[in-house]
Amino acid sequence: GPKANILLSGNEIRQFASFLMERLNITREEGDDYIVVFKRTTNRLILNEAELLLALAQELQMRTVTVSLEEQSFDSIIQIISGATMLVSMHGAQMITSMFLPRGAAVIELFPYAVNPEQYTPYKTLASLPGMDLQYVAWRNTMEKNTVTYPDRPWDQGGIVHLDKEEQDRILASREVPRHLCCRNPEWLFRIYQDTVVNIASFLDVLREGLKKPNLKKAKVASTVHPGRVREPKCQTSVQATNEAKLSVSWQIPWNLKYLKVKEVKY
Repeated sequence: GPKANILLSGNEIRQFASFLMERLNITREEGDDYIVVFKRTTNRLILNEAELLLALAQELQMRTVTVSLEEQSFDSIIQIISGATMLVSMHGAQMITSMFLPRGAAVIELFPYAVNPEQYTPYKTLASLPGMDLQYVAWRNTMEKNTVTYPDRPWDQGGIVHLDKEEQDRILASREVPRHLCCRNPEWLFRIYQDTVVNIASFLDVLREGLKKPNLKKAKVASTVHPGRVREPKCQTSVQATNEAKLSVSWQIPWNLKYLKVKEVKY
C-alpha cells in the first residue's frame, strides 16, 4: 500500500517490475528495436492511428506494433512492452505499463485539445525518477479542428448536456482546462474523453526536439537498490552523575531493508 514520505527511486520501481514479470512468467523481449503504440477502442481514440504508425516507422526506421487492453491479455502486453524501444500512448492509466520498458527507452505521451501536459504529470514523474533511465516527451493537440467531442455522453464519460447552457458555452469556448481537483470536474472529463487526429508534422517536430540526443539503444545497466533512510531517529541525553552523562541513539530500520538481499548494514 501507499507509504508516507518515502523518497522512491526508479530502482525500487524496476525491482517491482522484475518481480511482477517473474511471477507472471514473462521473459523480456530481445531482438530488433520496435515501437509500441497503445490502442484505445472506446474513448480517447487516435483517429489517424494508421498514419501515425507509418510516420513513426519512417521517421525512426523501426517496425511499429499496437497493443490494446481490450483485445489482449495483460501479460502479453507486458511481454511486448518489455522489449520496446519506445511507447506511444494517449494520456491514461494504461501508461503505467511504461515501468516495464527497458532502460534507455522513450515514453511519448499524447494529450487531447485543451489539456495542458504540465498539469497531468504522473507518467512524466515515473519516467524521470532516478534509476528509471527513460526519456519522456509530451505532445499536445493545439488544433481545435483536430478534435472530436462528445457532449451528449453521460457525465462520467465527458458529457456536458446536464450542465446549464451558460456553463456548456463556457466549456466549449475554453482553450485550456483550468487547474482542478481530480476527478469529477466536468470540463476535465469533457476534454480528456475527446478523440484526436494527431497532426503528424507537429508530432514529429516535438519528437525530434525531445529526443535530440537519442539514447534509444536498450541499455543494460545492473539494477542497484539501496536502503531508504532510517525512520524515527531519536537522540536522548541524560546525566547519570556529576561527572557522567549518557547519550542514546535509536531508529527504525529503512522500510525496504527487509526486501533487500544484504548480509551487513552499517549506520
